[in-house]
Amino acid sequence: MPDQTTNTLLMVRPARFGFNAETAANNAFQHNDTSRSPEAIQASAVAEFDAFVETLRRHGIRVLVAEDTPEPAKPDAVFPNNWISFHADGCVITYPMFSSLRRLERREDVIEQVKAAGFQVRRRICLEEYEQQGRFLEGTGSMILDHVHRLAYACLSPRTDAGLMEVFSRVSGYAPVLFHAVDAQGQAVYHTNVMMAMGETFVVICLDSVPSKEEQGMLEWRFKLTNKDIISISLEQMNAFAGNMLQVRNIAGETFLVMSEQAYRSLNEEQVARIQQHTQILYSPLYTIEQYGGGSARCMMAEVFGV
Repeated sequence: MPDQTTNTLLMVRPARFGFNAETAANNAFQHNDTSRSPEAIQASAVAEFDAFVETLRRHGIRVLVAEDTPEPAKPDAVFPNNWISFHADGCVITYPMFSSLRRLERREDVIEQVKAAGFQVRRRICLEEYEQQGRFLEGTGSMILDHVHRLAYACLSPRTDAGLMEVFSRVSGYAPVLFHAVDAQGQAVYHTNVMMAMGETFVVICLDSVPSKEEQGMLEWRFKLTNKDIISISLEQMNAFAGNMLQVRNIAGETFLVMSEQAYRSLNEEQVARIQQHTQILYSPLYTIEQYGGGSARCMMAEVFGV
């Protein structure tokens, strides 16, 4: 049976982190503050990144750190899970990105670094050609993968194309589970991984963001069929990145649900207790990266299966 969690992560240390106006067009989680200099924002982001990596490694989780290149500037390079995924069967998939700036993040040398760490590439699937058609699917930001049951959950948005979900299904063998999600203002949730996180035995999800009762019921039915304990979060907690979490394993086989400090502090005692029935909790402060990048802990970790 395939594993839902991995003990190896790829993370990219940012060189030019900052606010990306292109992605802000449909990412309501981004907020610019022009009172801070680009240099201060970059320094703060690097400090958060390094502390996060140190926390993961201290708990026995293997982290491969790739260095972002200063040129060309890639303000979102700290979020590699959107452009690449590494699968247990040796498949590497690269994805079509909405922002032209983000397309620069795709780098063969990063793939070579993962190969050098023990990942054997047996198949390459390149979906970036769909960018020319204005169609996008941003990796495990767009999709939450249930590896055990071969399901790909996705809320449709300008970043997540229904037709490309069918393409992904054909090349990967994951059955698409499509639905719609919106924030409190009625704007489409840009990435599924800000409203939902899949663990081995549980799912954290903001069902309040799914306006269709029929789609809510369909999701609850899927979770029941796959034996996932549903841990619900509110829209307010979703805005604090409480949906942007990833369960990982360490080298000893212990599991952790990794999240930001903001996400952790948004949870109530009951939610924390529910999560801890399934796994340990690990968190780190990511306030600068969250504010300017509109992504959080899960977005920063690209899982590497099969090593």
